[in-house]
Amino acid sequence: MLLIGNGRLITRNPDMPFIENGAVVCDGRLIVEVGEYSVLRDKYKQADHIDAKGGLIMPGLINAHNHIYSAMSRGISIQGYAPKGFLDILDGMWWTLDRHLDLEATRYSAAATYIDCIRNGCTTVFDHHASYAMIPGSLFAIGEESLKYGIRSCLCYETSDRDGQDKCDQAIRENVDFIRHCRDLQDPELLAGTFGMHAQFTLSDKTLEKCVDSAPTDCGFHIHVAEGIEDLHDSLKKHHKRIADRLHDFGILGPHTILGHCIYINEHEMDLIRDTDTMVVHNPESNMGNAVGCPPTLKIMSKGILTGLGTDGYTNDMFESMKAANVLHKHNLCDPTVAWDEVPRMLFDNNARMAARFFKTPIGKLKDGYSADIITLDYDPLTPMDGTNINGHILFGVSGRYVTSTICAGRVLMRDRIIPGFDEEEFYAHCREVSGRVWKAINSR
Repeated sequence: MLLIGNGRLITRNPDMPFIENGAVVCDGRLIVEVGEYSVLRDKYKQADHIDAKGGLIMPGLINAHNHIYSAMSRGISIQGYAPKGFLDILDGMWWTLDRHLDLEATRYSAAATYIDCIRNGCTTVFDHHASYAMIPGSLFAIGEESLKYGIRSCLCYETSDRDGQDKCDQAIRENVDFIRHCRDLQDPELLAGTFGMHAQFTLSDKTLEKCVDSAPTDCGFHIHVAEGIEDLHDSLKKHHKRIADRLHDFGILGPHTILGHCIYINEHEMDLIRDTDTMVVHNPESNMGNAVGCPPTLKIMSKGILTGLGTDGYTNDMFESMKAANVLHKHNLCDPTVAWDEVPRMLFDNNARMAARFFKTPIGKLKDGYSADIITLDYDPLTPMDGTNINGHILFGVSGRYVTSTICAGRVLMRDRIIPGFDEEEFYAHCREVSGRVWKAINSR
C-alpha cells in the first residue's frame, strides 16, 4: 500500500474535483481510495507514506505528441544551417540529426527524455521516432528505456520515402514488429505501439498503400498533417485533393489515428476528421518556433474532434505547453476571453481520453479503479484556492520544476526529487559523450 497525502488534492474527477487536505491510496498499480488525509492516514496506518507537505497532489500528466530523439539537439550548431522556411528546418536540422542516430544515441535520447519526464511529472508519452542511421531495433530500445524508468509509452516509427526504398521498408517493418511485440506482452499496461508516418508530402501512394496493407488490425496511425503550408500545396499539386481527403481515401483516418498539428485544414476536413472519430494533437511551442502558423484548434474542438496537447519535442514540461497554448490562441484571435476552457480540457481530459484508446486501465483522474499515476508539487498558493480556480493556479503559478514526487502505475519514480538508483553525474557524462559523437559526425559530413 502507498498513501500520498497532506496536500491540496486536484482529482480531475468532476464528482469530487478538490479536497483541501486530501490523500490518495494505491494498492499495486491502482488507486483504491481518495479522501480526507486525516481519515485515510488513520485507516491505512501501515501504508508507505509520501508527504506532499501542504503542496499539490494531482494526476500524472500526458504528452500526446513528442519526439524523444530531439533530446540530442539541445544546443546543437550545424555548419551551413541557415533555414529560410519550414522545409529547410526539417531537412537541415531534424532529418540531418536523425540520419546520424544509431541505437546507442537513440537509447540515450530516450533515457534522457524519460528522466526529464519524471522530473516534470509527465507519466505517459506518445512518441513519434526517427533514426534513419539505424532503424531496426530502435523502437525496442526506446521501449526498454520506457519500462526501465517506469514511464508509460505509445511508440511509433516515422515512415518516409525521404531516404529511399530500403529505409522506408525498414521503417514499415519496425512499426509492424513493435506493434506485434506490444500486443504479445503479458503485461501491456505500460507499452503500446501505433503505426508512424512522417507526413503525406514524403509518402507516395505506393508507400501509403504498403503501410495500410502492412499495419496490424486497428493499430491506428500517427502522422503529421498540414504542419506547414507546403504540405497542403504538395497534396493539391500532386494528388489534386486536400490532405485529410487523401488520408481518408487510403483508410488511414479512424479512432486510433493521431494527426499532429492540423494547421492548414479547412472546415470540410474538420468534418471528415470528426466523422471518422480521428484524434488531433496541438503543439503550440513547435508551431510558433517553426513559424508555420497557428492552427484553428478552438474551431477544431468546437466540431467535437478529440483534440489533445503535445510538445513536438520542444519540452517535457506539459505545464509549459499549457501556458503557451493559452496565450497563443488569445494572441492569434486578438481575444483575451478564449482558451480558458479548451486548453485545460486538452491537457487534463482529452489526453487521458486519447490514452484510453491504447491502454486498458483508465488514467488521468485520482479516482478508485484508475491507474496510480500521481504527482506532488511544492506549490503553496498565495491567493485562495478551491475547486473553482485550480486551472488558474496551475496556469499562472505552476511549472514542471515544482514537481517533487512522481508515481506511475503505483511505482515511485521520484520521491522528494530523488530518482531511486539514478546516478545523475555518471548518466549525463555519458549523454555528453554520445551527443558529442553525433554532433561531430554531423559537422564532418
